[in-house]
Amino acid sequence: MTDDEGGAGSGDHPSGPSGSADSPRVRRATRDDAAAITRVRVETWRVAYDGLIAPEVLDRLDIAREAAVRAARWDEHHADPRAVNLVAERGGEIVGWAAAGPADPTQGREFRRHGQVFAIYALPGQWGLGVGHALMTAAEKHLRSAGFRDALLWVLEGNDRAAAFYERHGWREDGGTLVDDRLVGGDAAHALHERRRVKTL
Repeated sequence: MTDDEGGAGSGDHPSGPSGSADSPRVRRATRDDAAAITRVRVETWRVAYDGLIAPEVLDRLDIAREAAVRAARWDEHHADPRAVNLVAERGGEIVGWAAAGPADPTQGREFRRHGQVFAIYALPGQWGLGVGHALMTAAEKHLRSAGFRDALLWVLEGNDRAAAFYERHGWREDGGTLVDDRLVGGDAAHALHERRRVKTL
């Protein structure tokens, strides 16, 4: 999965010291987390992208159907050991999700050695509470440990909250743009317009 528009609702400020009582706990996700991951993605899209994505696209998001597909394709999406899904928990509940790994081959030859953050989301009720920061820190650490020196991600055009979040974390626009209809069921009329950001890890 390439949730490349990334960062919906992750515009929070760094949380307190790692391991403090109110800090989210980040761990590697498993297939059993598919439903909770999907809930985070869908609930965040419906709030963060209201006014940025057509209402009919948001209305047809189906948590049960997407969760079933996500679980069924889990092994396929993790065939490369450098690919990872991470979840953030608070009070035993999954409140955020991130996905990272080798850059999508469609990015072009200049990015073939890059890592990529494909998705990073926090439930709307968790915005501003350090979930996005914890996930981004963990995702970048994973990419470095997987051998990547540079990484990229995509941000939905107009998603100012996410853009500010990435800016604070050192991700800079490089001028790359993308029109992507993969996440809207191939509906070209509602394709997502995205802007690329890059970072040296």
